[in-house]
Amino acid sequence: MLGIYVNVPVAGFRKGHAREYLETHLIPPPATCYGFLLSLIGERDRSRHIGCRVTSVIMTEPPKSVVLRKLWRVKNSRLGSPENIRPDFQELLSNLELILWLDSTEERAAVCITLEERVKNALAQPKSINRTGGLSLGESTHLVNEVTLVNESPGFTMPVTGKAFLLDRKGNLTLPVWVDHVSSTQTRYVTGNLVPTKIKNLPRARIPVISPD
Repeated sequence: MLGIYVNVPVAGFRKGHAREYLETHLIPPPATCYGFLLSLIGERDRSRHIGCRVTSVIMTEPPKSVVLRKLWRVKNSRLGSPENIRPDFQELLSNLELILWLDSTEERAAVCITLEERVKNALAQPKSINRTGGLSLGESTHLVNEVTLVNESPGFTMPVTGKAFLLDRKGNLTLPVWVDHVSSTQTRYVTGNLVPTKIKNLPRARIPVISPD
């Protein structure tokens, strides 16, 4: 497996059923992690690396704050209608430090270079990547401060333990592994728990698989 250290000054991962008060998960869902990695390598076809396993581990629990922000909802089809704008409260995480673990063993496109290899190449030769916009984790405004392979960040010492999202049929967290951005009917979820664990010894079989099936 490949470990990627990510630092985000401000981030929020909205819970699926949050409406007027936008609560956040402590970790990015597997689908968000996958989208981040595709953005990192400049890949626009999200089906390219279906079958890979991705999860995140938070090293320490990040501080949580609440802000009042302007949000858009479609109540009137007229572009720019004031009916579509309203203030809502949103929870945000500060100074989020996490490790993304990626395993490409089960990727379906066997003839293609794996996501693991492409992430390594992108971090080794960032000028070779053709991508659009800033690199963010979640919302486009939540820009990433640092991305590096585990143990390759100057002055960074990885802690022994953290909290990882791992699969569990009786878990209390339900997170998306594939998102239908049009109607949401094809969005796929997995159930698991945020588990205290050794950061470098995650059980591979309990890491979520990215798949629309």
